[in-house]
This record gives sequence, C-alpha cells and structure tokens, in this order.
Amino acid sequence: MVHLVYCDDKEKVLEKIVEGSKTMIVRGAAGRKIPHSRVFKGETLYLMKKGTSKITAKAIVVGVQNFVKLSEDEIDNILIKNQDKLSLSPSQRKRWNKKCLCLVEFTNLEEITPLAFDHQVNMDDWLILEKIEDVVIGTSIPYNYNNSKFKK
Repeated sequence: MVHLVYCDDKEKVLEKIVEGSKTMIVRGAAGRKIPHSRVFKGETLYLMKKGTSKITAKAIVVGVQNFVKLSEDEIDNILIKNQDKLSLSPSQRKRWNKKCLCLVEFTNLEEITPLAFDHQVNMDDWLILEKIEDVVIGTSIPYNYNNSKFKK
C-alpha cells in the first residue's frame, strides 16, 4: 500500500519534513482511527500540504509505533521521547494528546514533480491507496475506504 498524508499548513509540517527537522508523523484519536495499525515498514508515504492540490514529496516508512488506551502520563512520555523526530509545537502537542496514537517514522525523503491531487468529498487527512495514481487527476478512481479496513 501507499499512503497520502495531508500535512498541516498552519504549522508548516511539510516544510519541517523537507528541511529535515521532522522525520516522524503522528496521528491520534480516542480510538483506533486511520492510520493506526494500517501502515507498515517499507510502505511509501506521499506528502502534500493541506489546502493545496499538489502532492510534492514522498518517503519510505522505517518504523511504526501503535499505542492504545494511553494514560495522560504515557501520552506525554511518548511525545516527549519522540520529540526530536516529531518536532511538535506546543499546540500540536496539545492536539495529539490522544488515547490512541500512531507514530510513523520515515526516511529517504524525496521532493517529486508535483502531482495534481483529485480531491473527493469523503476523504480523510490520511488515505491508504493501492497506488498514488488512484488520487491523481487524469487517473483517479472514486475513493472508498476498503484499503483502510483492518486486515484479518
């Protein structure tokens, strides 16, 4: 699978990734929400700045940490322990203070020729796809969440 990740424009997440100060992305929720337990080492992340329609970078997943039912102390410890890779601002630390966390570490960041993203109404901020062309204008297909379901 490949993953399309929206990067927060207000916090300049994609800029931090491109400059190398951020090598890990976090997603969190009250329960196991995408991409928790559905992203794996060796898969490709495609990155785009939220609010744009261009996919501009890609990287390879080198590590994934999934956590559930975390206490406040555990959340703080996990975010602090990984801060050198996450590069979170105080407001992001507050945003990701969630009981279920998924931390995705990546390497081999590469800026790519921008791909025109075909946004559809039912899309989340992390998409799991067979191939990136499935969401690129000219080759896109109607998006569904079949690839996001837990594997048995």
